Amino acid sequence: MPPHKKAGPSVEMIPEGDTRPRLVCPDCGYIAYENPKVVVGAVCTWGDRILLCRRDIEPRRAYWTIPAGFMELGESMAAGAAREVMEEACAHVEIGRLIGIYEIPRISQVHVFYRARLAAPHFAAGEESQEVLLFSWDDLPWDDLAFPSVVWALENARRGGGPFFTEAPATPWPMEFPGG
Repeated sequence: MPPHKKAGPSVEMIPEGDTRPRLVCPDCGYIAYENPKVVVGAVCTWGDRILLCRRDIEPRRAYWTIPAGFMELGESMAAGAAREVMEEACAHVEIGRLIGIYEIPRISQVHVFYRARLAAPHFAAGEESQEVLLFSWDDLPWDDLAFPSVVWALENARRGGGPFFTEAPATPWPMEFPGG
């Protein structure tokens, strides 16, 4: 690369017509916009039981979660939720109504969770899961759930109605990262 080239967006500035500092390429003017990530997932049921996955990745390895993860380019939110169920629980689902949208500004994420019904009671641990189990509402491992948005989605799914809209508090969830 010629010495006068800066190799992409490397100068922080407020671009013309904008109001926020962005990284801009001094050579071509390309602006690198950093925007929130969208997490999609589903509260999956078989009869009156709820499917949960024990995480096999950080953060929160060994804690329970609903199947969920980052949305991919070119997919709808519902398709992303179904894909995450397949990846984490090796299960086919029928995506239903939206449960809620959970905004978490302090980590620049928006979580979107749906109701889903397992097409059959067949599931297994995917690459990111240690195990996958069906729980009754009374036996859900509330103290071992990975994230506050999982708690909110399960509570809202059980309550019915919705969709619900929640903005997380600015401070971390007390159980979010024990010990640090």
